Amino acid sequence: MMDEREILKLVKSGEMTVDDAVHELKTMPFKEIDFAKIDFHRKIRTGAGEVIYGAGKTPLEIVKIIEVMLENGQDKILITRLSKEAFEIIKKDYDIKYYERAKVAIYGELEKPSGLGKIVVATGGTSDIPVAEEAALTAEFLGNEVVRLYDVGVAGLHRLLSHIDELVDASVVIAIAGMEGALASVIGGLVDAPVIAVPTSVGYGASLGGVAALLSMLNSCASGVSVVNIDNGFGAGYLANTINHMEAKR
Repeated sequence: MMDEREILKLVKSGEMTVDDAVHELKTMPFKEIDFAKIDFHRKIRTGAGEVIYGAGKTPLEIVKIIEVMLENGQDKILITRLSKEAFEIIKKDYDIKYYERAKVAIYGELEKPSGLGKIVVATGGTSDIPVAEEAALTAEFLGNEVVRLYDVGVAGLHRLLSHIDELVDASVVIAIAGMEGALASVIGGLVDAPVIAVPTSVGYGASLGGVAALLSMLNSCASGVSVVNIDNGFGAGYLANTINHMEAKR
């Protein structure tokens, strides 16, 4: 599948008629199969192709979606929230690389980093790493250089401060923490870059499955902190990518 720039270039060069170009653009938006409508226009609209959310889909449904994506020119595919059992079935049909801790699979090669700078992914503890890896792999898949700073929570603040150079050099910081979620506020007070806070469902009873961290992050007194939903590493990685490519877009 050609993107809109390729089509316009062919029209300009005389290799494609206007009518053929209109037909191509009309047929590009999506393809409907029995259980899904696969969106081929998403990269044109948003800069990134459609991602497969693996949870709730059968392995055979995912195989079919991959097949249709590849037939229509999407040569890199990100699958999130994919179980190991589903991966074992899908890999019989497609050569996908699986990252078990993040429950992420990738078809195709990672893009060469093209963003403005580096995205730092920091976690409060090691229990937050699965969400962090989902964020980091999403950002890498979309063409960003990622620096991982794991287990640098506020219970031992010196661990975070030992990485101050990486933090202040970042163009975006993703701060991931459960418990009381204080890491985002601390980082927000140290850096001049946007901070994307990700609350995780890590913690004891009164953490309420991540709600305590979510509310702490939403109420951060540090300016420049935005918050995504509980355990939403993908959303954080995607948003960080958008921020990190704004200068390149201009």
